[in-house]
Amino acid sequence: MSALALIDSWPVENAAVGVVAADGVLARRGNVDRVSPWASVTKLVSAAAVLVAVEEGIVELDEPAGPPGSSLRHLLAHASGLPLDDGAPIARPGERRIYSNAGFEAAAALVAERAEMPFAEYLAGAVVESVGMPSTRLEGSPSSGASGPLEDLLAFGRELLAPRFVAGETLEEATSVAFPGLVGVLPGFGRQDPNDWGLGLELRDAKSPHWTGARNSPRTFGHFGRAGTFLWVDPEAGLACACLTDRPFGDWAIEAWPALSDAVLGEFGGR
Repeated sequence: MSALALIDSWPVENAAVGVVAADGVLARRGNVDRVSPWASVTKLVSAAAVLVAVEEGIVELDEPAGPPGSSLRHLLAHASGLPLDDGAPIARPGERRIYSNAGFEAAAALVAERAEMPFAEYLAGAVVESVGMPSTRLEGSPSSGASGPLEDLLAFGRELLAPRFVAGETLEEATSVAFPGLVGVLPGFGRQDPNDWGLGLELRDAKSPHWTGARNSPRTFGHFGRAGTFLWVDPEAGLACACLTDRPFGDWAIEAWPALSDAVLGEFGGR
């Protein structure tokens, strides 16, 4: 049985999943053209747009941004001290890993101000059109407001395996630990010590429990969303796996997603 057939037993009404390598799609299952909300998977494309802005010289990673003492790098790495949503800082910059939608909104606002256009418009040109994601839209928060079909998310996964929208060195920096050693809570999976994160990209490293599989390498990066969505990229396996569903993240996903990830790596990891 194909690894992707596991989604047939999930307690969801609609699910679509696919696996890609840098040279193309390896397998798909479900309605790959159905547009779904991505929730926090949005942070991956928003972070990508900020990285393009860095390469274009519009912003700098280490310039002040967010609360006093914070930089754009802190905002992308959930290390600015800002809380989940609006409000005053609850820690000093660089002190803890506090997952923050507000931090992403502040980062996007800086890019929008410097680019002199709405962030959604900048993201559309810098990432969506560049990568080839014709049905993806950002409407609302740059932390959670994107929607699109699985086919577009798979295209983005391929891009993260072999980037063209930014230099390889830029993506390597984004997938390296920013502010090493910070403790924090990984939403849905509890306290992690350390709770390693790159620049907008969550890093698997040695986290346990985790939403990826036991077979995923420590270098795996990506994000999952409350809408029942995820994208992971495993550079060592040379694979990316994306999933969209219509059931919010919960206990079902904590059990189902790692099993799917391990099955995917078991089937396609040695190709």
